[in-house]
Amino acid sequence: MTKLSVNINKIATLRNSRGGNTPNVVQFAKDVQRFGAQGVTVHPRPDERHIRYQDTRDLKPEVYTEFNVEGNPIKSFMDLVLEVKPTQVTLVPDAVDALTSNAGWDTIKHKDFLTEVIQEFNSHGIRTSIFVDPVLEMIEGAKLTGADRIELYTESFAHQYSLGNEKAIIPFTEAAELSNEIGIGINAGHDLSLDNIKFFKDNIPGLLEVSIGHALIAESLYLGIENVVQMYLQRLK
Repeated sequence: MTKLSVNINKIATLRNSRGGNTPNVVQFAKDVQRFGAQGVTVHPRPDERHIRYQDTRDLKPEVYTEFNVEGNPIKSFMDLVLEVKPTQVTLVPDAVDALTSNAGWDTIKHKDFLTEVIQEFNSHGIRTSIFVDPVLEMIEGAKLTGADRIELYTESFAHQYSLGNEKAIIPFTEAAELSNEIGIGINAGHDLSLDNIKFFKDNIPGLLEVSIGHALIAESLYLGIENVVQMYLQRLK
């Protein structure tokens, strides 16, 4: 079964919009695990506009499933990850002012940098994943950095699938087949939803984990968080 990691950034966004501590980010993480999620994901950004660095620290003792921390490996982010020591760190090439993640790494151009970062995290027992587009050369490049996994950036699939274009899955299937062949694990995330997750999972051999936040939280406004987590788990079987 593909694991479901719930990205709770949007819960922090809602909290920050009003001040105070409602909704409580740590309690929400505890609840989604209780409802069956096999992981919790956070993506702290330098401006802390949603998840704060302190949230990441506070979550560490409460996440008993897989804790995945995403971000651009600037010094402050690296220091945070080495302090918290999550299960997994996912490296994302965000610009400081990026609204959301919008591109994968060029693993060939940035090979030396990524290799150095990954070696540092691996030396502390932290599993590493690189956010990449479904481009075969980028996946081969990720393998050469020593990364344990890739995370396929799935926005293009989600958009095209919503327009009825099921062939949009083809580059992702090919990327997964190559990943399995060269021995690098496969995660995926970005704009995956209840509408597209089963089709995606069924066409991605060896898919280990999906990280879902925005859609899952939006769907929960209508259906309830416990119900939505169960719906995702059913589709990921």
